[in-house]
Amino acid sequence: MSNMSERFLKPSPDLDGANILITGGTGSFGRAFIRYALERFRPKRLVVFSRDELKQYEMQMNLPPESRDILRFFIGDVRDRDRLEMAMRGIDHVVHAAALKHVPAAEYNPFECINTNVMGAENVVQAAIRTGVRKVIGLSTDKAANPVNLYGASKLAADKIFVAGNHLSGADGTRFSVVRYGNVVGSRGSVVPLFQKLIADGANQLPITDPRMTRFWITLRQGVNFVLSSFALMEGGEIFVPKIPSMKMTDLATAMAPSLSHEIIGIRPGEKLHEVMIPTDDARTTIELDDRYVITPAFMKWQADSAWENGAAKVTEDFQYGSDTNSEWLAPEELHGMLDEIGDGDAR
Repeated sequence: MSNMSERFLKPSPDLDGANILITGGTGSFGRAFIRYALERFRPKRLVVFSRDELKQYEMQMNLPPESRDILRFFIGDVRDRDRLEMAMRGIDHVVHAAALKHVPAAEYNPFECINTNVMGAENVVQAAIRTGVRKVIGLSTDKAANPVNLYGASKLAADKIFVAGNHLSGADGTRFSVVRYGNVVGSRGSVVPLFQKLIADGANQLPITDPRMTRFWITLRQGVNFVLSSFALMEGGEIFVPKIPSMKMTDLATAMAPSLSHEIIGIRPGEKLHEVMIPTDDARTTIELDDRYVITPAFMKWQADSAWENGAAKVTEDFQYGSDTNSEWLAPEELHGMLDEIGDGDAR
């Protein structure tokens, strides 16, 4: 996988001079998004919308002084539609990254998960339409495809809400699309920081839930590049899925600590053996581009014609994009390249 950090790097000219808001902006993705957007574009205004006052303060302290005229910080929760509408006034583009993401926490706190992930998505859609936002991209997850846990089911519902938002906004209104990708190397709650801590603490073994388990992997920089490039491609209603590599969890552990053995601890409740980003049932509306797949909307009533209908290659009807059947696999040296990006600040 050559030029890993530059994967999905495409021009997004409409972001220069734009007013951009990101919900959940103090999370791992939000901080990376702000950093790269400041590096690559000249936005007029970047609005960080989140509910954590301390993280907002820390984020302000770590950003260069010249960015302070561009950045705005809004304390708010996506459960609060009025506050979202206030924050979105004058905004051109929105990235919706706020979510409750921890699988066991969602199972134990189902009402909180639904209120944030499902009702929050509805609030984002309605606030964006009412304030005249041009484009909105929602961050999804591989767990939304054929979900087996509440987190995945709530994100599937959010995906459906975003696609349907285009019908609510009409022909000349706000456009909504979704980006769906796999595990982010080094993000909070992922297995990589756990393994790193265990290795640093002198562990004798690394825990593996199942030796057959596979996962998709992407870096924060690649995820941000993918979202930014999707703004330029979107017509509304698409689910963009990046072509990214898979890796067996045993190979990941071996690459990180070749001398340590593995302890098989058993698969956890709500966990899949392999992840799927495009189920076979979605193959009928999926097209393939050079660096991504696009699940196009089954029906697009908000506009007469779609550019996706011309020139793009359709996948076969039995196509499925799964981490176990993926054609691209992550080599140990490529994983170490990803880990080096974390060391450079990707997962701060």
